[in-house]
Amino acid sequence: MLKKRITAILPIKSGILVQSIAFNKYLPVGKPEIAVEFLNEWGIDEIIILDITATLEGRTPDYDMIKRISKKCFVPLTSGGGIKTIEEMRLLTHFGADKIAINSSALKNPGIIEKAAKVFGSQCVVVSIDARPVSTDSYEVYSNSGTIATEKTPAEWARQAENLGAGEILINSISHDGQKKGYDINLIKAVSNTVSIPVIALGGAGNPRHFLECAKETTASSLAAGNFFHFTEHSPITLKAYLKQNNICVRLDTYADYNELNFEEDTGRLKKLNETYFQKLRFEYHTEEII
Repeated sequence: MLKKRITAILPIKSGILVQSIAFNKYLPVGKPEIAVEFLNEWGIDEIIILDITATLEGRTPDYDMIKRISKKCFVPLTSGGGIKTIEEMRLLTHFGADKIAINSSALKNPGIIEKAAKVFGSQCVVVSIDARPVSTDSYEVYSNSGTIATEKTPAEWARQAENLGAGEILINSISHDGQKKGYDINLIKAVSNTVSIPVIALGGAGNPRHFLECAKETTASSLAAGNFFHFTEHSPITLKAYLKQNNICVRLDTYADYNELNFEEDTGRLKKLNETYFQKLRFEYHTEEII
């Protein structure tokens, strides 16, 4: 059985990592390179950097930021935001990106997907799709950071992107973004049931239970979140321990794995340990480590 990947999304605004809420409110979190360093140590499987204002501002990608981040990143790194040309993709891979995520530029010029796949290989090309519901059972794709409707459905656009050579689809729910109420399962199903390439599910995860629901109810190969990972230490490791206890196959290769701890049934968060445990811990010897 293939392991589910746990992916951290880092939305960047003016060079700062931010907390995104519904694509219209952004709260500062800190320096992206520091977050990347911690996420690597905490067992994240992949990291996606999204410069969310590059397209709106007509900027090229921030190559210097990717260069700084890549020096601290030892898992697959994807860069997205403001990418319009093959040369920009080439520079991003030169500065350390393993994969390229394209969104608005692909909607304007679908041929860039095919060109990128020929130059870099399909495994390097991620097509990012932002969508919002237009009725109870249908969705529409939006471009330019969720500001322009395209009259395309996510499933039809994902299928077209796959046919053009995309190696992966990142599907993001605008209405669930930052809401902490869970993934838009119907949206993820609509896309993952349409394509044969890996799908990254994004938008709305607020606790480990939401990841479990997405893993069980969809065929998404990667479970992604942004805000969830940035406010709790060891969040990727504890999430993986919870998923493993619930029979979801994940990669666990960190020194601490939390396998023997208990989780709350309704949210999947770690249960508080009792005082006896901490008293006993004072007299135990543990191998020195840096987390």
